[in-house]
Amino acid sequence: MPTVNHSKQIMNIALFGTSGDPPTIGHQEILQWLSDRYDLCVVWVSNNPFKSHPTALSDRLGMMELLISELNLPNLELHPEISNPRSVITVALAQQIWQNAEFTLVVGGDLVSQLPSWYQAQTLFHQVKLLVIVRQGYQISEQSLEKLYASGAKVAIADIVIPDTSSSNYRQHGDRSGIISSIQAYIHTNNLYQWEEINPAAP
Repeated sequence: MPTVNHSKQIMNIALFGTSGDPPTIGHQEILQWLSDRYDLCVVWVSNNPFKSHPTALSDRLGMMELLISELNLPNLELHPEISNPRSVITVALAQQIWQNAEFTLVVGGDLVSQLPSWYQAQTLFHQVKLLVIVRQGYQISEQSLEKLYASGAKVAIADIVIPDTSSSNYRQHGDRSGIISSIQAYIHTNNLYQWEEINPAAP
């Protein structure tokens, strides 16, 4: 991969990776919030090694492109070339592209307890700050945070309240309320989810 020096000044870059299966209005609001606060918000779609993914990565990337295009923000960029199931590898790839940058890795509150067990976690914690997005229905325990601090992680909790919607609600129950229309159309056209095939007219 070629090295690109985007600026001589230090950039504050938010790194937002997601499985996006499918992307929701919750993802959209997070990206808007991040773009308002960072010089650049970098997005990618990847496989989560702790989850199974019924939809191909290429389709999830296509849906994320639709989500980002609707936001139309100048400092919001999709970078599939840094996608990797291991966040420490993604960060290393990002560091090659943006050499004068400080990185903040954005993670969901449901992942906080898993973070110390991630691949090369301590290396990751020394390379980035962590920004936790609280999800409704998930409590972040003090014990989990203390483990992160003890591992050298620099952690902040984002002051954003996102809609009570999730990708799993769509996959498992066909709840369309959190899915924008262009993504719904993509899903229908490509027959991505089983419930769509069984009941395509579901509200």
